[in-house]
Amino acid sequence: MKRGALSKMWVKAIGVGAFALTASVQAWAQDPVKVGIALDLSGPFSVLGAESRDGFDLAIEMLDGELGGLPVEFLQNDFAGSPEQATQLVNRYIQREGIDLFTGPIGSNAALAVAPALFKAQIPYLSSNPGPSQFAGKRCSPFFFGHYQNDTYDEAAGHLANEQGYEKMVIVAPNYPAGRDHLNGFKRLYEGEVIDEIYTQMGQIDYATEIAQIRSAKPDAVFFFLPGAMGINFIKQYVSSGLQETPLVAPGFSADQDVISAVGESMEGLLSTTHWAHDLPIEANERFVEAFREKYDGRYPTVYAAMAYDVLMAMDAAVRDAGGVQDKQALIEALENPSFESVRGEFEYGPNHYPIQNYYVREVQADEDGVYTNKLIGTVLENHQDAYVDECRM
Repeated sequence: MKRGALSKMWVKAIGVGAFALTASVQAWAQDPVKVGIALDLSGPFSVLGAESRDGFDLAIEMLDGELGGLPVEFLQNDFAGSPEQATQLVNRYIQREGIDLFTGPIGSNAALAVAPALFKAQIPYLSSNPGPSQFAGKRCSPFFFGHYQNDTYDEAAGHLANEQGYEKMVIVAPNYPAGRDHLNGFKRLYEGEVIDEIYTQMGQIDYATEIAQIRSAKPDAVFFFLPGAMGINFIKQYVSSGLQETPLVAPGFSADQDVISAVGESMEGLLSTTHWAHDLPIEANERFVEAFREKYDGRYPTVYAAMAYDVLMAMDAAVRDAGGVQDKQALIEALENPSFESVRGEFEYGPNHYPIQNYYVREVQADEDGVYTNKLIGTVLENHQDAYVDECRM
């Protein structure tokens, strides 16, 4: 081989090596995507916050700690269920950490508190639980993506109550934004008479007064939205008071696995409505439930865990489809057109970034191992959109 040809080959080899080295250095030096996660690990929603954390952690594990093939820093901090602390945490995430995406709070009060700063900073907020009516209507934002709108669970429950033939009902919820949304949703589709509307305190554990009101009203059934420990205490006291012959109807949160595990057999037969069930026959859901039960000692996931898992899967697909997080418009468009396999099956976003999706009926039953859990028994609303969408002028 001639010296000149050898020289040219050597230069070419150096060029290729330099290019590979440059690409490697660029990949190594690339800033990770930053995801801020506000966790309710203490405070009024601590049990539910732990469920969400477990859903997030499983998704992070399944995604090998990446989003869209890019390195990620997941910032997870407890804000104790306090809207004030949540606001401080989110301001830190934005100003000091420079987050690209946000999720986490359980309560609608916290969601309403933190959203303005996120919207101003143009940071997409994918809710892993709350779906405030405000963000579905007049205060909708291109940067907010709901998993469901608060009222929709209860619109489904109102429709179910009609099907069950309940003509007179008492309805119960805590006095905070989600509680008011949930009762308004129930009343929207329920065709019977609401003979009493009871608002309790957040974190309340003694329901003797409310149960006495229910006994006096003599309803055909009771609809209640009392998530977590509130629901556990209410159901236990309701049953022990001798009112078990008056049926309870609930949105899925108030009759989820965390409540069933704490209350037990006395919940058998209780009906609830939800946009997801652990036995929904969808391949992505079956993979999720199997992985969750394997990771967490055989326990069934709750809707909180399922939504948290789904949120990170949605982020993963959007980051991949948008080619990263630098182009905010491309990222929003990718989120608006989800390409991931959701545990709830097919859905699409309405123009207010709240899903159009099915709502199901579950009944508490014993499984083949004698463990009490929810069993999917039917669909109550198909391709359902929330009632506020026409108010959105996004």
